[in-house]
Amino acid sequence: MYMVTAFFFFLIGGLEALLLRTQLAIPNGKVLNPEEYNQLFTMHGTTMIFLFIMPILSGFGNYIVPLMLGARDMAFPRMNAFAFWIFLFGGLFLQSSFIFNTAPNGGWFMYAPLSLTAAACGVHAYQCTPGMNADFWILGITMLGISSISGSLNFVVTILKLRAPGMSINRIPLFTWMILVMAFLILFAMPSLTAASLMLLFDRHLGTHFYQFAYGGDPLLWQHLFWSFGHPEVYILILPAFGIASEILPVFSHKPIFGYTFIAWSGVAIGFLSFTVWAHHMFAVGLPPIAQAFFATSTVLIAIPTAVKIFNWLGTIYKGNLSFKPPMVFALGFIAMFLIGGLNGAALAVVPFDYQATDSYFVVSHIHYVLFGGSVLAIFAGIFYWFPKMTGKLMNEKLAHIQFWLMMIGMNLAFFPMHILGLLGMPRRIYTYPAYFGWNELNLMSSIGAFLLGIAVMMFVFNFILSMKSGQKAGDDPWDGFTLEWDTTSPPKPYNFLRLPIVRSRRPFYDKKNPEIADWKSVIH
Repeated sequence: MYMVTAFFFFLIGGLEALLLRTQLAIPNGKVLNPEEYNQLFTMHGTTMIFLFIMPILSGFGNYIVPLMLGARDMAFPRMNAFAFWIFLFGGLFLQSSFIFNTAPNGGWFMYAPLSLTAAACGVHAYQCTPGMNADFWILGITMLGISSISGSLNFVVTILKLRAPGMSINRIPLFTWMILVMAFLILFAMPSLTAASLMLLFDRHLGTHFYQFAYGGDPLLWQHLFWSFGHPEVYILILPAFGIASEILPVFSHKPIFGYTFIAWSGVAIGFLSFTVWAHHMFAVGLPPIAQAFFATSTVLIAIPTAVKIFNWLGTIYKGNLSFKPPMVFALGFIAMFLIGGLNGAALAVVPFDYQATDSYFVVSHIHYVLFGGSVLAIFAGIFYWFPKMTGKLMNEKLAHIQFWLMMIGMNLAFFPMHILGLLGMPRRIYTYPAYFGWNELNLMSSIGAFLLGIAVMMFVFNFILSMKSGQKAGDDPWDGFTLEWDTTSPPKPYNFLRLPIVRSRRPFYDKKNPEIADWKSVIH
């Protein structure tokens, strides 16, 4: 339910993106007026982050984590249902704002005081947002936050308390490790966004002045509160993707993961460090030099545990007996595209460069390489990997490979020109541009790439429907898997396991199938 609903919102977010790119394909575009453009780019970002990537990763976690742990279900099934229905209602509430022509229009990070009502702004009313647009965003995000916190509590208790006999903390599969870190990040980061949103609601309707300098408030308070959530949020979106890659690469390399302990604990290190880097989004607001130096340094430091994972993945596939099935090619594509996103993110940690590139299309390119090249490619890798477990059928490999190459070409065509556009001075959030700025060809390339991505997603939808109707039967263990989810039927029974498995290593199912080459050191340990 999580995954199907989230994918539905993904299609809506993709449609919003195509409308934006159609508007920007040529100079002086007339497809959208400024207000429609503001609403669409706000809802595109909000939809993709809060209604697609977060919930679909929660869907993977709900389905796969109990199977990996050898458990019969999540710890709190009723809380699970509550979290899902709040997510669904919050998503529909947000999207319904289009029906009333009051969709949020202040950007997915809804900066105050620009998101205050004209009445609340007083003498600065010309700078503010009339109508109920921001109210839809505030209430919708609050509902989604309740859903996320409920789901995270469920993950933490399930992983810490429902592991199979013998599954010590150092034998937990890496996907489960990353879900655990993600859950703790949500529990500690989400309250900051909730507090910021409620104060914004009070400013808009109850006469408070948290964000208004003229009345003793601080406009930068919103940015500090939002980004102290917003940067852990980036890792909330990417850590489960790291976990998916860490499960797929060893299986299709036919060798154990290289550096299990480093990958697991580097995820924990990323979780801690992610709370120390938020103000690198704010270098241009006039922070003191000592604060800029601290946040620049912490941003560079967080690249170290991230790089550890990449080197461990490369060590895993090095000299492996590689099998280029769809999950593997999407996982390899994820590594390459996320690396680009990480490198241009490290560039933005350099304060003088950030002064030049902030609020330009360079930043738009960075976030899309991280979240589309990272999270979305890994999500597709996970779908192709676990689809046989969920349905008992295999997806069409030929269509999957065509989709992969369309995505790789489309993504680089859509997002790489944005680097150059940003360096040429194109600011984010503009709805049109004159022909003489020299941005014409690059914007056209970007729009063509976006439509290629749309075609690739439609090919996946066709492949999914075709495979559900007439896909080849997969059997219980089509990939010669390592972990416990493959040690039961496909799809699993409602109780997952007839008898709870006993775990003696980090690859319990693989060692059960191959006792003569079992990881005896791990067993003894």
